[in-house]
Amino acid sequence: MKAGIVGLPNVGKSTLFNCLSNAKAQSANFPFCTIEPNIGVVNVPDPRLAKLEELVKPERVVPATVEIVDIAGLVKGASKGEGLGNQFLANIRETDAILHVLRCFDNDNIVHVDGSVNPIRDKETIDIELQLKDLETTEKKLDKVKRAAKTGNKEAQAEEAVLLKIKDGLESGVSVRALEFSEEDYTDYVKPLQFITDKPVMYVCNVDEAAANTGNAYVEQVREAVKDEHAEVLVLAVGTEADINELEDYEERQMFLEDIGLDEPGSAKLIRAAYKLLKQQTYFTAGVKEVRAWTVTIGATAPQAAGVIHTDFEKGFIRAEVIAYNDYVNYGSEAKVKEAGKMRVEGKNYIVKDGDVMHFLFNV
Repeated sequence: MKAGIVGLPNVGKSTLFNCLSNAKAQSANFPFCTIEPNIGVVNVPDPRLAKLEELVKPERVVPATVEIVDIAGLVKGASKGEGLGNQFLANIRETDAILHVLRCFDNDNIVHVDGSVNPIRDKETIDIELQLKDLETTEKKLDKVKRAAKTGNKEAQAEEAVLLKIKDGLESGVSVRALEFSEEDYTDYVKPLQFITDKPVMYVCNVDEAAANTGNAYVEQVREAVKDEHAEVLVLAVGTEADINELEDYEERQMFLEDIGLDEPGSAKLIRAAYKLLKQQTYFTAGVKEVRAWTVTIGATAPQAAGVIHTDFEKGFIRAEVIAYNDYVNYGSEAKVKEAGKMRVEGKNYIVKDGDVMHFLFNV
């Protein structure tokens, strides 16, 4: 699962990507600096993993990860191929969620591609380009479906009605994710077209250090503008995060954070939020060889969770032994959990809960 960082040129995308992944995407004060999409595999910060390590004392610990993609800055006309538009749109289509970075700070030394700082205008610039691209997709599909609908094909008529609803919405500036469909219509007609504006989005307000804790007037404008989108808004001082990243010593980093009134780097909050945006959750395996966080989609069954480890585990699934994370920590070991009767045996229909400590029995 991938989350793509998008935004206009010079809003802090590549600097943010560097903070998240410690990869060194080129970061410079001019548009189109990041030409190839940079992909970083980022560890998901999870204090539960450290607690399990403390209790089990394994040979190694493996955290959950999420893929972050840094995508070239988009400009007006991208849907028609302006700038690096075609490449931008192809790259963003391959991601599963969007982290939309908005510049919410003033700095005369950093050029704004449109000449002034206005996060709402910037947001609308990108929204319009993505909506235009989705409109193009809709119209192409409609041309094919209309011909079949005219012959009386009921399936085609149902699809035509859904596509016309999407077309009307996009022409009115409404993204696909904000439209409502029945579950059946969504599965049959909307999802297969992989609309860009159907992807879940989080707005990352890039502020200066003074606003890292409280936000500022620009952030409030963004909150107001997106209040009907059911989208999360995260405030992050990307330049400050980069400074924190430069510090090698953990104690120094903590002192820096305390000085600006934060309890942890904002990048850690962002990674967890991206993980949630991708509808992912974590279960653990805990043994002396390895304590590991595994990633599954929210709503996954026990066999599907087993399949993340190995496809044979899913094919030959017999049952899962499950301990709730809090029980594991409260009792201090697997043996004590068993003694207390808190280990559960679950079958094929069990829906995995975030934080479950699991052991699978299978036979292939």
